[in-house]
Amino acid sequence: MPRPPIATPDKIRSTVLAMLAEAHDVAPATSERFRRIVSVRKLMDRLGGGNPATVGRALNEIESEIVISGLANAAIPDIPTDIAVQMRGLWQSAVSAQLDDVLRLKAQAQQSIDEADASVKDAQLRNEMLREELAALRAQLAGRDAELAQTRAELSTGHAQLAALQGIYDGVQSELHALRQQSDTTAQAHARELASAQERYEGLSKQLLQETAHQRQSIKQDQERISSQLKFAERRIAALEDGLAHAQAEAASERGKCLTAVSEANTLKAINSSQRMQLDELIRATLAKAPAPKQRAPSAPAATSKRAAPRRKPAK
Repeated sequence: MPRPPIATPDKIRSTVLAMLAEAHDVAPATSERFRRIVSVRKLMDRLGGGNPATVGRALNEIESEIVISGLANAAIPDIPTDIAVQMRGLWQSAVSAQLDDVLRLKAQAQQSIDEADASVKDAQLRNEMLREELAALRAQLAGRDAELAQTRAELSTGHAQLAALQGIYDGVQSELHALRQQSDTTAQAHARELASAQERYEGLSKQLLQETAHQRQSIKQDQERISSQLKFAERRIAALEDGLAHAQAEAASERGKCLTAVSEANTLKAINSSQRMQLDELIRATLAKAPAPKQRAPSAPAATSKRAAPRRKPAK
């Protein structure tokens, strides 16, 4: 935003008129009187600053107008008293209005100065922030320059590697071309061998079909022969199963007879055991009742035991 000028032509004119009114000489008749009342330095002090050249040019224009009007007024004869009083009142009213304008313009000028100072401070703060950002950007730029240098070095290394790889690629391409030619030759030979094998396969296929038909015929004959043998075997198996059933029935009857004989033998054994026990008791009772001889008494039980021993064998 451009800074508004401190001394505008209107402001300079109003200030000059106010200074002349304060000196009670609104229209001085000579330039010397005008310069004694209003000068560039006084006017700049009154305005609070400004460009001396601009203020001087504006003051010269105002001086020429006011001095000319003062000379014109000087040629007028004496003014009547009542008219002079009225003119003085009018002049004082005009001076008061001009003073009000001067105060208003001074307040506006002060406000403009404050706004300009605030703008300057804001601009200084922005300048500091921009300087800090510029320093940070310069640091980033330095880092990026270092990265760029490293990247360029890596790029040059990559170009060298690419050239080496290109040479390897060219060699591989030549080898691949040779391998393709060899592969084409091998494929042609393989195609010829495949055609020959196809012909052999067709011949073998025909031979296999003939042999298969012959084997099917022989298998059919074998199946018929085996079928007749199977029927004969089935009849033989049926006859054998009938004989087996008859033999099983006979074996069952014989098993029943054996069980009956075993039960009878067990019964006889039990009877024999009971009779033997009764006989032993009878012998012991008889020996207990008979008088024992003095000399041959010890040998009698031995003889008795010898006679009784053969009777115990069947019990086993």
